[in-house]
Amino acid sequence: MRNLFAILALVLLGACATTQNGPNGVADRDPHEGFNRAMWDFNQAIDRVVLRPVSDVYREIVPRPARRGIVRLFDNLMEPFSAINNLLQGKPERALNNLGRFVINSTIGVGGLADHATDLGLEPTPEDFGQTLAVWGVGDGGYLVLPLFGPSTVRDGFGILVDQLANPYRVVLRDYSGLSGTERIPITVTDVISSRAEASEAGVDAFLETSADPYAAARAAYFERREAAILDYDLSGAMSATEGGEGADADFEAAVDEMAEPPADAPPDPAPPPE
Repeated sequence: MRNLFAILALVLLGACATTQNGPNGVADRDPHEGFNRAMWDFNQAIDRVVLRPVSDVYREIVPRPARRGIVRLFDNLMEPFSAINNLLQGKPERALNNLGRFVINSTIGVGGLADHATDLGLEPTPEDFGQTLAVWGVGDGGYLVLPLFGPSTVRDGFGILVDQLANPYRVVLRDYSGLSGTERIPITVTDVISSRAEASEAGVDAFLETSADPYAAARAAYFERREAAILDYDLSGAMSATEGGEGADADFEAAVDEMAEPPADAPPDPAPPPE
């Protein structure tokens, strides 16, 4: 469901999602519509009963700059997988950009809480395995709404599976962190709830509530967002628009910078012993 929230937030701020019918329209790319609408209703029920209420409480108790820092932290953890996919797509410069962003934001950005890489001119270049398959010429296979994950296609659903199995962040968390499956649940929950809160601020709820057919609107938004991502269209403007509150974010990043620096009154490092 994090997938749905991120996609709709970007489309709302970067372009106008419109439903299309007829030849080559998105409705013709939905051969499993009966199943998909059932899954859409299932996901929306979970969102209505659990995710939206919890994310509303999260927005009330966690300051917005801190919420933005959490979103950036999870985005930073995806940079190595983006680098791998950029290499698989034959885009080594973008892969180096991902690695540069990861190193900078993991160090002076304190794990990604602050995005100093963008400040230094390294703009986000996210990629996933679904995009890689598209670049390789694999067709989307038709629209597919996945339980809990939300809008996808057959191709992108396989990409999600690869992400779960091979994303370096997930591999390290699963196999090398020493955390049990139960202990990892809060990390996943935080990621999902923070994304849901960002979607609320971007106007996703109003978008769906005022749509004559929310399912069709979300479907159109999904295809629009994915096609733009596959073609490497610049979506940074939409992303920055979701942030807003520049002054508060700047204060938060300044606080993060202080975390990365030793205090001014810290004792100097001891001198090395004489040889």
